[in-house]
Amino acid sequence: MTGVTEESAEARRLRYWGRIEPAHEPDAFAALDSAYRQPHRSYHSWAHIDELLAGLERFGALATRPDLIAAAIFWHDAVHLTRDPDGKTRLDRQNVRDSVAAFRRHTTLEGSEAQAVEDLVMATSDHVGARATTEHYPGFAADLDLFVDLDLSPLAAPWEIFAANTQKIRSESVGVEEAEFAANQVKMLEGLAHGDAPVFRRAETRAAWDATARVNLARCIAGLRAAGR
Repeated sequence: MTGVTEESAEARRLRYWGRIEPAHEPDAFAALDSAYRQPHRSYHSWAHIDELLAGLERFGALATRPDLIAAAIFWHDAVHLTRDPDGKTRLDRQNVRDSVAAFRRHTTLEGSEAQAVEDLVMATSDHVGARATTEHYPGFAADLDLFVDLDLSPLAAPWEIFAANTQKIRSESVGVEEAEFAANQVKMLEGLAHGDAPVFRRAETRAAWDATARVNLARCIAGLRAAGR
């Protein structure tokens, strides 16, 4: 993946939002804009959403319901907190659940369409294990695979961008010791690498991204292990 210029990113963002705006309450975009501009967000910001939209633009022909994938992209990180009110480290899965709740508050979608977006967003809490348990529409399982691949697409960024993203994620981990952060990241990244299995699910995204992602993962894991000693 390459960097996304701010001008083209904003134009793309507004174009995709315009396509799904009728499926939302009038205040939905303002809520998203406020969330993604929160000062503590270094990685989980509009830049991440813009990159996924660029990926959807590139591979949109593979999608059965690109509109629902776009909705999931906009909402999947709507809530991102690193600490619970009691000070404990917040689980990523809880952020995902709360992002789903935010989507439900602001969408006018109902029935299988709303549930499809919810299942897409929930897939980001377990990128490796997530599978479609209900075929909400013909092609949903393949759309879920594409969405998961899009969310993982930054793994295939040029190394300088990948390394910068790791530092951004580190800056969001307020109060986490370096050794703990390194250990947590190694565990997560090793799970994504999962042996010799492909990182990406769809043949087209695998061909575009898998080789670079695997090199980045190996290099990052080695660096994190060294930092955590």
